[in-house]
Amino acid sequence: MSDKTRGQTLKDELFYKKQSAFEKKTAAELEEAKTYAAGYVKWLDQSKTEREAVNASVAMLEEAGYRPYKIGDPVKAGDRLYLNNRGKSLFAVHVGTEPIENGARICAAHIDSPRLDLKQHPLYENDGFAYIKTHYYGGVRKYQWVTIPLALHGVVVKKNGEVTDVKIGDEPGDPVFCISDLLPHLAKDQNGRPLGQAFTGEGLNVILGTSPFFEEDGTLTPADEKAKLNVMIMLNEKYGITEADFMSAELSIVPAQNSVDVGLDRWLIGSYGHDDRVCAYPALTALLEAETAERTCIAVLADKEEIGSDGVSGMQCVLLADILDELAKNLGGNPNVVRAHSMCLSADVTAGYDPNYPEVYEKRNSSLIHAGVGLSKYTGSGGKGGTNDASAEVVACVREIFDEAGVVWQTAELGKVDQGGGGTVAKYIANHNIETVDIGVPVLSMHAPFELISKSDLYEAHRAFAAFCK
Repeated sequence: MSDKTRGQTLKDELFYKKQSAFEKKTAAELEEAKTYAAGYVKWLDQSKTEREAVNASVAMLEEAGYRPYKIGDPVKAGDRLYLNNRGKSLFAVHVGTEPIENGARICAAHIDSPRLDLKQHPLYENDGFAYIKTHYYGGVRKYQWVTIPLALHGVVVKKNGEVTDVKIGDEPGDPVFCISDLLPHLAKDQNGRPLGQAFTGEGLNVILGTSPFFEEDGTLTPADEKAKLNVMIMLNEKYGITEADFMSAELSIVPAQNSVDVGLDRWLIGSYGHDDRVCAYPALTALLEAETAERTCIAVLADKEEIGSDGVSGMQCVLLADILDELAKNLGGNPNVVRAHSMCLSADVTAGYDPNYPEVYEKRNSSLIHAGVGLSKYTGSGGKGGTNDASAEVVACVREIFDEAGVVWQTAELGKVDQGGGGTVAKYIANHNIETVDIGVPVLSMHAPFELISKSDLYEAHRAFAAFCK
């Protein structure tokens, strides 16, 4: 017989209690999370740009038996296909055996992250320093990119169409790059400026080299811009490019450091690009995990989310709708019915509650580290501006799926009302008449060059997407 009073019993029955994975999981289950995280870290370190993430993901898909697909190709039940969209976004489809008009289950993440992009005429010299000029991409806090080791990643497409991959700063023995800062002894004026104004976008200039070019006879060249000439010669020797080739290049400055465990207990992963590759990888592995599929399942790894999801590789492009239309046409369904009966998890990170900064969070409605994947009924800012705001019916459906599968999950909201806010791709998918709700991993230091996530939350995201796709 229970020693609890009726009030205590009713409290247990009626009150909601958020619990961490450590309270709900066995030691063996927690070990599974660490094992899963090792695969994620390997993939993440290969994926510092969206192009690299696509390449790493295509390799995983092909190993699992997926084959390339393009709009117009025939499709049949049981097919496992991927559409590589211009090397910058990716759609993976496991065609189910159920009628296509039952709808598809879609997990849509993004694989772009805040970074510093090179301008089209980036290379210049100033007082013996060869610099490259950048234009930041996405919501960066500029001070975080100063005085840290940086790497150069991307592609150069020459006038004749030849594509050259560039990657400097990550391999053993590689040089790294850096943006210098003032010494504290001379920073009186800088210290007096507001944090957001202490560093400017035009001031994020990366040191590329500092030595001049010497002629074959060992004498200093009489040419102007000696340091710029020296680094341009090195780039030409290594990659065969000239300064004019920067005009048709996509080159980015990203942190040089790879992923590491954080804390003596090794339960956090510190890395660049968790937002949103920490949701893209579980969405992909959930799809790969299913050997057979009754309902058609789609994993979307999109580009351009950090700058509004515009363009042919962003989620505002109609390509997702085109794919659904093609599936309907090939499998004998009405595309409008397919979309109406489909459902999507907008797989994007959420803000993890940070005890160091409690003043900006409303703890009861914030996601906690280690308490599982976060379900956000709405994102947006202020009065829910710019959000999808999923219906109660959709949230109830997802709750049931997660609870039946034993997924550790929690609700999530992006800080206090009127403190700020942000958005995801959810609203763009919902615009196709597809029911959508945001699901994502809590992140600390979001958008920083070094973000933190929990291995247990990562694994619960994988389990959540896998349950949704069944």
